[in-house]
Amino acid sequence: MNRMKEILPNCVAWAMVLVCGLALAGEPAVRIDTGARRAEVTALGWDTEGTGREKINLLRPQASVGLRIRSAGQWRNGIDLPARVEPDPAGTSYWITVALETQILWRIRSSNGGFTMEFGGQGADLGKVEGVELVFPFAPSVTPVTAISSVWDDDGSFHLPALVSAPDFGQMLLTGKSSVPGRKPVRKARLEGSRAAKTVDLVLEVTTPQAGVSDTLEFSPHILAPPAGLADTALWAQARRGWFNTWQPSAQWGEQGRPFSAPAGILANNVISDPASCSLWFYADQAFWTPELAPGVSVMPLVRRTIEYWLGGNRLRPTGEVVGYWDYLNFLDANAGPLIAAWDYVEATGDREWLGKHLEKLERIADFLAKRDVDNDGLVEATQSGNRGTLKQPARSCAWWDALNCGHKDAYTNALIYRAWRCLADLERKLGRSEQQARYTRLADRLKAAYAPTLLDPATGWLAWWKSADGELHDYAAPTVNGLAIEYGLVEPTKGREILAKLRKKMEAVAFTRFDLGVPPMLVPVRRDDYLQPDGFGIPRREDGTDTFGQYMNGGITAGHVLHFLAAHYVVGDPEPADKILRAMLERQGRGEFQNGVRDAAGQGIDWTTWDGKPSGYEGYLADSFRFLQAVLLREPALRERFYRPLARPALEK
Repeated sequence: MNRMKEILPNCVAWAMVLVCGLALAGEPAVRIDTGARRAEVTALGWDTEGTGREKINLLRPQASVGLRIRSAGQWRNGIDLPARVEPDPAGTSYWITVALETQILWRIRSSNGGFTMEFGGQGADLGKVEGVELVFPFAPSVTPVTAISSVWDDDGSFHLPALVSAPDFGQMLLTGKSSVPGRKPVRKARLEGSRAAKTVDLVLEVTTPQAGVSDTLEFSPHILAPPAGLADTALWAQARRGWFNTWQPSAQWGEQGRPFSAPAGILANNVISDPASCSLWFYADQAFWTPELAPGVSVMPLVRRTIEYWLGGNRLRPTGEVVGYWDYLNFLDANAGPLIAAWDYVEATGDREWLGKHLEKLERIADFLAKRDVDNDGLVEATQSGNRGTLKQPARSCAWWDALNCGHKDAYTNALIYRAWRCLADLERKLGRSEQQARYTRLADRLKAAYAPTLLDPATGWLAWWKSADGELHDYAAPTVNGLAIEYGLVEPTKGREILAKLRKKMEAVAFTRFDLGVPPMLVPVRRDDYLQPDGFGIPRREDGTDTFGQYMNGGITAGHVLHFLAAHYVVGDPEPADKILRAMLERQGRGEFQNGVRDAAGQGIDWTTWDGKPSGYEGYLADSFRFLQAVLLREPALRERFYRPLARPALEK
């Protein structure tokens, strides 16, 4: 084996092995192990922050990076073809024989924390080579490597330049150049995956090599610049690599056309997991701050593509209801999510042409929500009653929190609907549609007027999670929903400060101290009859919920939703408690401990943890988790003013 490891000079060659020392801390580093006799890369790793993670192999066991070559109508693996290894002090060069005296050159070199792959060829029959593919067999169980590109085709393929994103290892900017002007080394690229087998293949359709022509792919380590307007950049270095983790364009997996599957290039839980409309706004909010990620690479086309996915086909029903995920309906945030995401997209890009084209559908999904105010009090009522013992499988709740019995007048979804209507009113304003702007503004005003009076629990002084159809307040001392309501201005700042102080005291009372994990979504156990019946993941056996408290949605911790508790403190002018939590979480993020690769197995995923940090989730990697990093920006008043602008617009006359 020929091992190339770029780091410091004075590398020592021994037999066919090149071993070099570790990079200086903070400097990008790459590891490439190449085959001594066969044309292959047997191990590949990188670390854009120089923390030593390049030693970890990102490829699947017993799999290697290699070429697939098509000639005479047949695909063959390059590792099965004769290859001549050519000495190269900077790396490894292979001459792969595809026909008598016809060879393809594959040259691999590393430099400056990245690597290049050069292609060429020679021989009379080179023109008979019908296709060449370069395949990277990544292991999502290590980390779910995916690709971010500005250009996606209808068939799910994408084009260069692109970022190859390895969460918590870093991003490589993939570009191509050729010795022939105007020639593209890669025609297009695609992501292919299997959720069941836990595989992801990045496949690059290499332009067929030509004699005398050199085509080069460059993989350059990419460091994300601070977002525009960020004044205090001290924390950005701890956030910048993980910032990408919230964008996981899906590989094509599953039986296409069936609910349990995904097309390629849709923002999802992870690269081989579900797209979910109720999560769409998570990704769009993060994209809002950094639309341009690298030269030629914007994340906003992915946001647009994902919005259009949810507005298309049978995912948008004639009633205006949007499917939540798979074929599940009755998610109120499934409708709110695309509205918020549309505002993020248009505000960041100024794409009013797109807005005009899709406005009718956006209004339809907003009006569906308005019609769900069944008692005309201003709040949007869920189909689910929220009454104890009524959420039964295979049904789900009204929200992302689908194992909780939340329903009827739900605090979480109504906060999102409030923001969604405000965002749509602002979009209507952009197009000069004053009548429609007034309509959605009035809907938002009425919701706000009813929100706190309906959901505030006089016994505790904070908001309950939901008020069920039978009139009961289901109060679980919830930092998540209280934080969200305070952040969005549904609770006035003075009252908000009081609520946050009470919740911090409650944390002290229940002895929660692991702020590196975040904060729990609720501070008291969820009753068995307020959980998904009869055996939802995390359901307690005891009626009082104490036996599984701290597991999954019964008080388990998932980092993404901690954002709202932090942001609420910044909004009300009490930053110190939030900064304490944020700094602890950033330290944990620096160690890559908010994910443990794709697991897709109950109780094994670190996407949720118990209060002592043990896994209590199932995804293992959940893209939602990393949006807590937005708190690094929301600490600053000028950035909050920009982000919350639709929420701050003056109320219209009622």
